[in-house]
Amino acid sequence: MAEVILTQLHGTSAVIRMNRPEKQNALSRELFEAIDAALAGFDADPAVRGIVITGNDKVFSTGGDLKEALAVRTVEDTRRWLDLFRRVNDRIESIGKPVIAAIHGYCVTGGLEMALACDIRVAASNAQFGITSSRIGTVAGAGGPQRLARLIGPEWTKELLFSGDFIDAETALRIRLVSEVVAPERVLPRALERLESYARRAPLSITYSKAAVNNGLQMPLEYALAYERQITTTLFTTADRREGQAAFLDKRSPNFKGE
Repeated sequence: MAEVILTQLHGTSAVIRMNRPEKQNALSRELFEAIDAALAGFDADPAVRGIVITGNDKVFSTGGDLKEALAVRTVEDTRRWLDLFRRVNDRIESIGKPVIAAIHGYCVTGGLEMALACDIRVAASNAQFGITSSRIGTVAGAGGPQRLARLIGPEWTKELLFSGDFIDAETALRIRLVSEVVAPERVLPRALERLESYARRAPLSITYSKAAVNNGLQMPLEYALAYERQITTTLFTTADRREGQAAFLDKRSPNFKGE
């Protein structure tokens, strides 16, 4: 039986590729568990400085596995299903390393919810985005409405939720759903180029910057500013901060160690 994900290392970057092409990378329990385990492993590996989540050349993911979804009939079953999905998305969002979604083709409902949990989204020119829950009488429940509204604002979020229609890559770029649109063959290379650039920066700075943005968005501004100040104060005591400052003054490249 084929593995539901494929993983590969590219220098300091790890790639997690969803591998259910016959199901258009539909999100099953097995796939969730495999992605969750891979993320945990790469998070714990100091040699890995960033992660790409991708699908294949035709599809990122069309969302939840409908065969499994049809078996979810009670409130308790629904909660267990959503808890698993949200656990994976929460790990993507909270992991202390940059995570980029590299998107080809359809990125729909649960697939889009997973992409939204990533820090950055690089899309192929053939990408299509949508949340189709209104077509089947549900509401996306793995963070889609909340993360969308915070990213692109309530009006476009409601349009996507109400209509259930798809938007193309250029529209996604215009409303800031994605960071960049490139030719299909450039999607993964471009995501890896971004991670390679980030890997030249101080690891603790990346980790705490991500926390400052993600956690700060959940706080009133006054508390977010205090949180940010505490983070900055903590980083001023690190060896990497001293190395970064010394390298700048010496006009050389810094040798960051994550300390």
